[in-house]
Order: sequence, then structure tokens, then C-alpha cells
Amino acid sequence: MFPSRFLLSASVLAVATLATPAHAQQAGVQIALVDASTNQPAANVEVRIENPDIGFSRTARSDDQGFVRIEGLTTAGTYRVTTVSGDRYESGQQASVSLRANFTSSVTLRLVPAGQSTIVVSGVRGITRLNTVNAEVSSSLSKEELATLPIEGRDVLGSLIRLPNVVPSTGFFPEAPSISINGSNGLDTNYLLDGLDNNENFLGGLKFPVPLGFTREVTVLANSYSVAYGRTANGIVNYTSPSGSNDYHGEVYALVRPGRPLDAKSPFPRRDLSGNAVGESFERYQAGAAIGGPIVRDKTFFYANFEYTRDRNVQVVDAPALGVVDTVTGHNAFYLGSIRLDHRLTEDWTLGLRANFGRVTIDRPGGGLGGGNATFPSAGSDQDRFSTLVAATASYSGDEWSYDGAVQFSRFRWDYGKPKGPAGPQVVIRDPSGLTVGVVGHPGFVFNDLEETWQTTHRLQRKLGSHKLSVGADVIHSDFALLGGGNPDGNYTVDLTAPQLAALSSKGLGLTAQDVLALNPAVANYAVELRPQSFGTGQTQLAFYVEDEWQLSPKLTATFGLRWDYDSLTAKGGKGGDHDNFAPRFSLNYRPDARSTLRFGAGLFTGKLSYAVISDALQRNTTAPGFLTQLGQLQTLGIIPAGTDLSKVTFDGNLTASPRCTTVSACPAPDQVQALRDTATLGEGRILNPTGYQSPWSLQLSGGYQFQATDTITLSADVIYSRSHNLVRLRDLNAPAPFTPNLANLTAANIALLQSQPDNAARFALARSLGLVRSQTDADATRPVALIPGGARQITVSETAGEAEYKALILQVNKARGPDNYAFRLSYTLSKLTNDTDDINFRAANANDFSTEWGPSANDRRHVISAVGYLYPLEGLTLSVAGLFQSGQPVNLVPDARIFGTQDLNGDGASFGENFVGSSDRYPGAKRNSARLPWSAAVDLGIRYALPGFGGRFEVSADVFNVFNANNESGFANAATTSNQVQFGGGAPFVQRNAGPPRQFQFGAAYKF
Repeated sequence: MFPSRFLLSASVLAVATLATPAHAQQAGVQIALVDASTNQPAANVEVRIENPDIGFSRTARSDDQGFVRIEGLTTAGTYRVTTVSGDRYESGQQASVSLRANFTSSVTLRLVPAGQSTIVVSGVRGITRLNTVNAEVSSSLSKEELATLPIEGRDVLGSLIRLPNVVPSTGFFPEAPSISINGSNGLDTNYLLDGLDNNENFLGGLKFPVPLGFTREVTVLANSYSVAYGRTANGIVNYTSPSGSNDYHGEVYALVRPGRPLDAKSPFPRRDLSGNAVGESFERYQAGAAIGGPIVRDKTFFYANFEYTRDRNVQVVDAPALGVVDTVTGHNAFYLGSIRLDHRLTEDWTLGLRANFGRVTIDRPGGGLGGGNATFPSAGSDQDRFSTLVAATASYSGDEWSYDGAVQFSRFRWDYGKPKGPAGPQVVIRDPSGLTVGVVGHPGFVFNDLEETWQTTHRLQRKLGSHKLSVGADVIHSDFALLGGGNPDGNYTVDLTAPQLAALSSKGLGLTAQDVLALNPAVANYAVELRPQSFGTGQTQLAFYVEDEWQLSPKLTATFGLRWDYDSLTAKGGKGGDHDNFAPRFSLNYRPDARSTLRFGAGLFTGKLSYAVISDALQRNTTAPGFLTQLGQLQTLGIIPAGTDLSKVTFDGNLTASPRCTTVSACPAPDQVQALRDTATLGEGRILNPTGYQSPWSLQLSGGYQFQATDTITLSADVIYSRSHNLVRLRDLNAPAPFTPNLANLTAANIALLQSQPDNAARFALARSLGLVRSQTDADATRPVALIPGGARQITVSETAGEAEYKALILQVNKARGPDNYAFRLSYTLSKLTNDTDDINFRAANANDFSTEWGPSANDRRHVISAVGYLYPLEGLTLSVAGLFQSGQPVNLVPDARIFGTQDLNGDGASFGENFVGSSDRYPGAKRNSARLPWSAAVDLGIRYALPGFGGRFEVSADVFNVFNANNESGFANAATTSNQVQFGGGAPFVQRNAGPPRQFQFGAAYKF
């Protein structure tokens, strides 16, 4: 039966949550009491759990197995566990622990029998660095570690590469997450803030970029985690936010990355914090402040943080034909504000409120990082990433019952190309030779996404003897609206005469589209977006779970869990939703003694669909009669199931039409082009999948051993395995017949002959005669249905049929500082990830034959060594050294147009997705990702020196990244299409297109109290 105070307090909570939404920062602690002389459980021993930071104090007695368990605690402050006076054991034995959101931390006290305080007990008494609860494979960075590490721009996400199972990521667009967990696509990671959703749910990645000043701890969960976590078949990143306490604390800081001439030179671009390329002129300036403290002592607390970042980057507008070779300056701006309130309503109930506001603007002022970019400022744009999260919590911590509940609202506006000027056409200017000499006007595209999301979570826990039962629900609903596509005012490509170019040269950087169009030049191409409307749909994600944590003995804990997930996006298309996602999980945690633990975990883990899968199928869709005719023909052939209702898989999406016109004045107005909607042809049309979608899922296994050798040193070894299913990839329903180049004709003599041809057209003709390439016309002739007016050459669907397999061995040695003047964190990972899709835009190289795609992931590394050391030689002085050493990433070998006259050997044409994942064609005879880049090595150095003053301390800092200025060809965060992981095959020399950041400097000053 519920205790009466629980019911009374629940009534108060119901009233409180009507006034404000609620959010959970619930945590727990399990205390194991062990007799130090016998190593047996110490039953019926009274302990006091105190948190003076928030005025919390509670006493409890250990059960028959020597355990004390308290749930529903706030993550604020530090908890101290102390034995109370008694006649059996010495009093005052204690340990301290900070709690992590959505996790039960472990404390083991080895108690000295009364009257034997002079005996020497081998081992440690207070053990807090072991997971003695379940089989979770995870690792964390505390706020203290984050503050000491050399971290560029206070980027917490980037710092996670210091943890095992995390590496810098090769993503598939510039803003993709900079990390990969278990070698998987960073978009597959589930990002949480205090256990609640913090995902940009259109593609994936962080919604609110949690700054260093609002991170108390960040944890990566890699395998075998509780059923309370889900919505990914891979890993989780969970941030725990800081809180106020009875003492005022905070900081004011400034940070600068001055750039050149201190930074080393490099011919390759760097990346800003958003992932976009910047040059040697790049500078970063940051400032911020945080403060936390009591509103009412022991009752109500606050913590507030604000951080500002401003980047400066100079780009070159290189348009000599228009009389312009000049520079333009862009400024990125990051405004990140956060506040957290905690209120102890009663001794058992805690309420909280958290709000986060992010305003990130990436400036594209025109020009580029070097010569050759002729984009004028009028064609510049801004990328806005505006995020808002408002959430609150309620948690109850009783003797037998505990509860935590939450409601969160979040909003994310992603305007990828907001024009700097008014709406209007874009004009690409070509000179008499046909070379592009300038781009003016509109950015040429529209991508303006709005996501609004509500989430509510509830968990109820009950102790029943040796069992702890948990029942929970987690519901998320998101509404999306995307205004996307081409330019509704038209994009022109015009050919100017020499006199017309001369007439524009006086305009300088101020040249506009109207200046060019007023000359009525000849038009090479004119394209108009026919449907610029905003469209979208909703996504509902349901999850319910139950878990039983069973203390089989004082040394053995078994956890049985079952989770059910449903994603409403799986109901889009021709079939109903995927409702059978029942995911059982099981773990064993065995403690041979107080200093060690053995863990085993097994379970199923269900992921979610990226909304982009559905959005792309809406945006690139059409209901033109010609397209519907093609779909009907595919139905007749059995490629689309016979019973499919085509109205459920088609949609009036974006469509660009290109009417023919000789001069600007002869081009029809945009509203006059609408009549072409039913006759315009598509290179690729995409429909909702007629056979429906399945949620991604994985089978995960893990086994591990932890040993706390001393108060400060912990050793561990883990083996993990994951087999993923239902991963998203693209299938062409109208694929041409397979084509295999005639390798017998790919001789050295023929290659030399092909290279000697005067142009690509001649090379292509010769290669075709040798059976090395197939023309698009020849390929189209083998497609199931022909291209007709209003139809599409490729008719693609996203299918959930991809697979991946990950295997890893992780060895760790971690030493906390303790009383010593040094600390370190060392890990080694031996791993292998193979898959047949890396991204939602991945397609097979040849006629949907995914059997030939099974190979290393783009983020696969065989060996990763992370070594971080901290040295405290003098009072106030801290030195940190962080090294990351990685074996090389895979290389995909592609055809060279200088040999074959094209990179499209089989003639199937380019896919929209190749803008993100690169060419799907491979060099004849080469397997996917069959080569490797060399090892990478990066060593960073951090120096901190603090002096006391004015009740706090003044701190100055200096960080040096890539101290030895290594030229790393892999092992750094970048986009696939700009990486070194795409090279020409056939023994062609290596072409370096990118590099890890060269040696860079960062300086800071702060006042902390």
C-alpha cells in the first residue's frame, strides 16, 4: 500500500504540475555494507545519507544482505554516506558520491568491527568507482575533468573522444555530430539532457548544444544499459546539468583563439564549432558567466549560465572577370543560456524547473577560403539553429516507493540558408568561354525546418524484499514543418558577353542579381521551384517498460527488463506501423569481493526513424500523371505490391521546372511556369515505402570486469558485441540491370590509351567500346519502366533492411587524484565495425546489390588509444596532456574520370544522396572501403594556474592543440565528401584533400568562486 504521505504529496504535485510542466533529474544510490574482517554483509547497520549542499539528511538501516537503497534523489550537490554509532562497528566510516541523472550509483563501505580500529584491513574501505548494480557499459567525464582538459571552444561533445567507444566522426553533412559511438553514424546516437530528449529530430544530433558551463557530468552509454533508456540501437550521450546549493558558486570567464600567426599554417581548412570549414584567418572570442546558490536555504536553489561565442573568418571573393578580387568577413554567433531551479517541497518531494535557449547563427558572407569562389555577398546567407527547451521535474523518495515524472516542451528552428537580402532570383554568371565568373542574388535553395516537441516521462519504483520493481512510460510527440526546395523566384545561369562583363565591373562587391538581369543576357538555364509551400507531419514515439532488479545474494544481482517501443513514422507508406518492438534485457552483476565486480548483459535495443526519411519521401515526391503511370507499371511488374494504394505513397512535393528561354526577357514569370508541373521530369523521384518501415534494432551482448585496486585506481576490461538490423538505406525500384566492367580489358596499355585521349567524351567512347563503362542511355534501356514526361528516371524508396556488426575489447586504467599530485585516464580499444549502409542516403553501387556492400564502416578503426594525464606540481598549477592515437579509417576507391571519362561507370545516374555520402560507384574490381589511411596521432596540452582572491580564485589558462603539428589524414571530425576517405583506385597516387587541425592555441582567464 502507498504510504499516506505519498498520496497527500501526490495531490500537491498534481496542483504544481498544472502550473508548470515537469522534468526529471532523478537519481539513486545503492550502499553495500561489508564487514571488513569477514567480507560478509553487514546487516541492520544504521547509516546516515547527507547532502549539506541542499540540506538533505536521512538515516536508513541495511537489509539482510547488507544493502541500503535510496531512489528519487536530486542530482544536486554531493552525498556523504556515514555509519552511525553502534555497538558492532566503528562509527564515522564514510564515503562521498555525486549522482548522475537516471542512474543508481554504487557505494561500498567496508566496516571495521568495534574495538578493532587498530587492525590493518587490506584493500579500501570506501569504494565508489565500481558499478555494482547492473551490466551497463558506460564512462563519464566530470565537470572537474572537463574544466582541466584542453577542450577547444568549451565544446563538451568534442571532449567525449577521451572516452572509450567514442571517436571523431566522419559525418555526411558539415553540421553532423562530431563523434561516433561504436563506429556508428553520429546521427544514430540518442542525446539526452538530465535524461530527457535533446535531439534535433529531423536528422539527428544535439538540439541544444549543452555548453561546459551547464554540464556537471556527461556520460556515454555504449552497451547493455537499462530499459529506462531507448530510442537507439546504438549509444547514448546523457548530460547531467549543475544545480545550486546552500553556498553561492559560479564563474566569469573569457576565452580566445587568436589564430595566425600563433597557429601553424596549413593548406587545408579548419572547422568551426558548427562543423563548417574556416580558413587561416579564423579567430574565436568567448565570454560567459554562471552563478548558483540558494533562494531559500535548504529548500530552493538556482543555477544560471550564459555563454557567448563570436567567430571571425575572412573569405575571398575571386571574380576578376567582374573586376572583383576582394575579401569579405563573416561572423558566427552563439548565444547559449540556461537556468535550473530546484525546490524541496517536502522531505520526500523535490520539484525542479530547467530552461535552455540557444541561438546559433553561421554566417556565409560570400566568397570562399581561397581562390576560385566567385559568390558575391548578395548571394550570401545565414544558417540559423535556434533551440528552446523548457522542462520541470517532480521526484518522490520514500522508504519503499519512489517516483519521478517529467514534462518537457522543446522547439527547434533550422533555417539552413536564410538569404541576407530580400527574396529574388539567383544568377550564375558565365563568361564567353562558359566558365562561372560570379554568383549573385538568392542562395538558390530553401530549407527552413520547424520542430516542436512535447515529452512526458513517468517512472514508479517499489522495493519488495530483495526485489526492486520499476515501471515506466516515456512519450514524445513532434510536429514538423519544412519549407524546402529550390528558389520560387527562379535560378538563372546566364552567358555574358565581354562588353556586358565590363559594364558590371564598376559595381564591385555590391553587384546584385538585378544588375545582371537588367542587361537581358542570354540564358543557358532557368529553373523555378513550383511548390514552395511548407509541409510536414507528426511523429509520436511511445515507450513502456518494466524492470525487476533482484538481489539473489549479497554478491549477485540479476536484472530482468522488458521495453516496448512504437514509432508512428513506421506507419507511413503502404503498411501499418511496426508494433512488435518488444525488447527484453537481462544483466548479471557479481561481486566476488568488495573491490571487484563481474558483469554480463544481453538484450534487444530498439531505435527510431529519422524524420528525414519521411520528409525526403514527401519533398522529392510528385503526383504527376506520368509518375503515377510509372508506378502503375511497377505494380504490374510486381516490384510494387499489387494491393498498394498509390495515393498513400505519393505526395505533391517540391519540384523544379526548367522552361527553355533564350534571354532573360523571354523567360516566363515564375507563376507562369506552374503549368509544367505535370510534364517536368525528375532525375530521382522518391516515394513512401509501399512495404512500410521497420524500427531499427540491435542485439547487444557484453561482459566485463572492474577492480578498484586502491582508493584512486580502477582497472576494467569489457567485451561488447552488437548486431544491428533494419538500418535505413536507399533502393531504386526502377534500377537498371546490373553492369560489371570487363576487367580483362582494364590493362595498363588500355589505361594509358584512355588517359591519352583529348577529352572526357573521347575517353568515355573508348571505355564504352572496351566494356568498361555503360552509357546512361544504355542503362535506361534496361530499367523496368521507361522515363516519360512527368516521370522519373530513378524511383527510390528508403528501406529498413540494412545491417551492421560491431565487436570490441576495451581495456581501461583510471586514476583519480586523491592525495597525490597526479591523475590519469588510459584506455585501449580493439574493435571492428562492418555494415552494408552508413547513412539514410546510402545506396548500392550496382543495381541494389547490397551483398557486395558488406564492408568496413566509414568510422571503423581497428585500434584506438586514448591517454590523458593530469599533473599538479604546485599549489594552483595544473598541467594536462591528452593524446589520441588511432589506426587509419577506411578508404573507398572510386573511378577516375581522367581514365574512364566519367565516374558513373554503370550509367545509373547520380542520386540526391550523393551530395552527402559521395559517389556510390567504385573502381572496377575494388570492394567497398577496401583501403586504409595511415595512423593518426594528436597530442594536446593544457595549463591552468589559479591564485586565491576576493573569496574565490583567479585562473589563467593556455591550451595547445596538436602540439607536434602532425599532419593527420584521418581520425578527425569532418564530412565524408571532403574527407580523404575517397580516393581514385587503380593504384593512383594518394590525393590529400583535408587534414586534422594543425597546431592551434587558445588562451583564457576566469574568476571562479
